[in-house]
Amino acid sequence: MHVDWFNRLTLLLAGLLGAGGVAAAAASTHVGGVLLEPLALVALTQAPALLAFGLLSPGAVGLRIGALGIGVGALLFVGDLAVRQFWGQSVFAYAAPAGGIAMMAGWAIVAFSGLLLRSRRL
Repeated sequence: MHVDWFNRLTLLLAGLLGAGGVAAAAASTHVGGVLLEPLALVALTQAPALLAFGLLSPGAVGLRIGALGIGVGALLFVGDLAVRQFWGQSVFAYAAPAGGIAMMAGWAIVAFSGLLLRSRRL
């Protein structure tokens, strides 16, 4: 398998979101915090998808673009929720909604790209 910057970046994002999601889930159980549960939910649902996207070959351009939208959006969304939970302010105005929109756009690109995939003989 050819490994490039995209594979490394998406696997890094998957690991960060996975670890952060587990930490947020544990903290919400032991410490509480209304924003930690949705943070954990988003992080732990997007991390496995990014793990799978991190194994894509360079030819799947549309899927890679969608994955970047999902990864950046998830990082922005959970980052904003974490900052609001622990410091009481947002990263910037509408950061979480912007992250959510980026995730939705990324998933829409993935869905559309799936329609355009062509099979290849090995």
